[in-house]
Amino acid sequence: MNQNDWNEEEDNFDLTLSQRTEELYRIPNREPGPDGLIEAAVLPLRDLVIFPRMVSPIFVGRESSLLAVQEAQRKDLTVIGLTQKDPELDNPGVSDFLPVGVEMAVGRLLSMPDGSHSALVQGRRRVEIVEFVRTTPYIKVRARVINEPQTADRQTQALMRSALDLFERCVQLDRSIPEEAHLFALNISEPGWLADMIATSLSLTYEAKQTLLLMLDPRARLGNLNNLLAQEVDVLELEDEIHSRVQNEVDKSQREYYLREQMKQIQNELGEGDIFTRDVSELKQKVEAANLPEEPKKVAMKEIERLNQMPPMAPEVGIIRTYIDWIVDLPWVHITPDNLDVKNAAKILERDHYGLKKAKERILEYIAVRSLKPKKERQPILCFVGPPGTGKTSLGRSIAEALGRKFVRVSLGGVRDEAEIRGHRRTYIGALPGRIIQTMKRAGTANPLFMLDEIDKLYSDFRGDPASAMLEVLDPEQNYAFSDHYLELPFDLSKVMFVTTANSLGTIPPPLLDRMEVIEFPGYIEEEKLEIANRYLIPRQLEENGIDGISLSFEPDAIRRIIREYTYEAGVRNLEREIGRVSRKVARMKAEGKKFPTTIAPDLIEKFLGPQQVFPSEAERTDEVGVVTSLAWTETGGEIMPVEVAILEGKGGLQMTGQMGDVMQESGQAALTYIKSRAAELKIDADVFERMDIHVHMPEGAIPKDGPSAGITMATAIISALTGRPVFRHVGMTGEITLRGRILPIGGVREKVLAAHRAGLKTVILPEKNIKDLVELPKTARAELKIIPVKHMDDVLEIALAAKSVIEPPRPRKQNNNREEAQEEE
Repeated sequence: MNQNDWNEEEDNFDLTLSQRTEELYRIPNREPGPDGLIEAAVLPLRDLVIFPRMVSPIFVGRESSLLAVQEAQRKDLTVIGLTQKDPELDNPGVSDFLPVGVEMAVGRLLSMPDGSHSALVQGRRRVEIVEFVRTTPYIKVRARVINEPQTADRQTQALMRSALDLFERCVQLDRSIPEEAHLFALNISEPGWLADMIATSLSLTYEAKQTLLLMLDPRARLGNLNNLLAQEVDVLELEDEIHSRVQNEVDKSQREYYLREQMKQIQNELGEGDIFTRDVSELKQKVEAANLPEEPKKVAMKEIERLNQMPPMAPEVGIIRTYIDWIVDLPWVHITPDNLDVKNAAKILERDHYGLKKAKERILEYIAVRSLKPKKERQPILCFVGPPGTGKTSLGRSIAEALGRKFVRVSLGGVRDEAEIRGHRRTYIGALPGRIIQTMKRAGTANPLFMLDEIDKLYSDFRGDPASAMLEVLDPEQNYAFSDHYLELPFDLSKVMFVTTANSLGTIPPPLLDRMEVIEFPGYIEEEKLEIANRYLIPRQLEENGIDGISLSFEPDAIRRIIREYTYEAGVRNLEREIGRVSRKVARMKAEGKKFPTTIAPDLIEKFLGPQQVFPSEAERTDEVGVVTSLAWTETGGEIMPVEVAILEGKGGLQMTGQMGDVMQESGQAALTYIKSRAAELKIDADVFERMDIHVHMPEGAIPKDGPSAGITMATAIISALTGRPVFRHVGMTGEITLRGRILPIGGVREKVLAAHRAGLKTVILPEKNIKDLVELPKTARAELKIIPVKHMDDVLEIALAAKSVIEPPRPRKQNNNREEAQEEE
């Protein structure tokens, strides 16, 4: 922020610098407790070191820092400034701070135009951090005050005089240090204070200031400071010498400029042009030769006229030339012809990818429509959503090859600045167009296949919202005239086929999501992974590891063992890594001249890859009371999950454990309410709900779980525990329950049913409205599983529970009997 902005802020708040400084002195130091420690909030300092007794401006941008400052100002208390070891960290932990900080007072906060805040701070004294009390909503620590000696012995006095002499020389050579700083230093008698004051005045490196802050002994600090001052004096003397030379060069340059102008006039008289004029002429010919639309050509010619009127040494010459080069190099009208052969496209897509039926059908439909209506301008904007490693990016390359278009890709992961999309305005030094225009220049055509990777990982901060800037890019009604801040010309993106990828739709803003056609990439099932491994992964790894000539093969059961016991993912990246590990083991055996296998059998997998790493869930082995198998969806595919219920004496409470989310806990409450309303029909004693506690647990406890699909599972488990009727071990279920016992549809059916098939279940209970989702289920799973659609909870109980009780249902003890027993004992 420049000085004018500071003055405007001070005028707005009617607060002068002296008044702000006086406010700092009115804030008292914290008094140590009985243990000699002080407890205060922490203000993290990034790329800034504050020394005791020094006043400095700071900027407060983090929410936690703002809360700490506001809390301290409300109570007129000091805070502890802790310097980060790494200034690049946005969310530092307790181990990312220096062990020594500074207690300091913080003045009134001023709001900045970019949304952050500024304030003056005054360092008071060094403190040594003893422990971190808390980290949320802001960091709070306990610290020991470091009291420095106020007198100096003879050796320390010598160091102080040496430092003052060197500092005087620095003040003479460095124009940025005011002379008053030296006068102020002369009147300081405390050695530690003097070292801190001089360190603040010098332009030391961040690491050097950290080192000085950590030095608790004033004599050692002065010794280190003297070394730094000596280095600084040497540099300043060298700069002064260079400045003198530069001044002489400037005088020489002015003389050369005068002579060059004379030469220019002589050349003009002789009919010879100078180099700059020839360059401008060549640039003009380049613009005229380029096939530019009317408006860009008009702007480029206007800039050439400006360039022609400027002196060759003007600073804007390079900026204008770069701008004209960008206009000329962009593919305004050049397009590549599309290959609209549907059969050829289908062949390429099938060659490169297995499965992904929906995505392939959508691309082939597009090609078919274009073949019937070649002049169609509207391009599809697709969004591939799925777990990592499912082939989203590689499918984009195959689509580009099938269409005969150029393929370009931009990763949007972690992009926070709107200028990354729209570019910077030309008023800034080093300004460039945004990533969209830069990538179009790299493509060289106006109709490439443009892949925007990781669009769900765009973030926004004070620099703007990139996701909002993407709205214009991905809107067919607007992108025919996309405006980049650098070009300030409408650029046609309507011929571009945009394909975006994401792992989740939750972080994509609804307006942006509305502009895209979402195609889900579900996780691969075991049969699909087996086929992908045989078609693509194994041949690629054999070639990469140099053993493609020995005809190494993997038995299907060996691949299945890798999938089940060594990987846990929706995609196939880890599967390829494990196949690569096996291939490298064989390659090493071949290179060492040892005997190596040519067929990888299941028993060799453990030898090459070590012990089993993944232990999949298994179905229950016996029919049990209060234990039901639930079907769950995860990003890596489907899982089975047991739901356990225990009935204990208590006060009618419902306890739910296993890291259940709010939605899942509400489902448990709804299930219990349904059971209470049907207690008579279910032959459950009503007193149970008032005198017995119900505990519902879902292993594994370390994994968070949420969603309504476990509603019927929890209801079945509770009813089983209350009635003593066992649950059939071969039954799995999923569905949302209402208070009236109706069963509502849920998501992730394909993955859940496949998980049941994998775990060896025989019967799967699904909501009736989810039968439509079984179309994509493999035939083997559909044939081996008995899938039963249900509409009401009564249907579920009839299928899942045994007809008779095997244990006595829990009964609450009667209080009267308890009293009589107590009297008999007396």
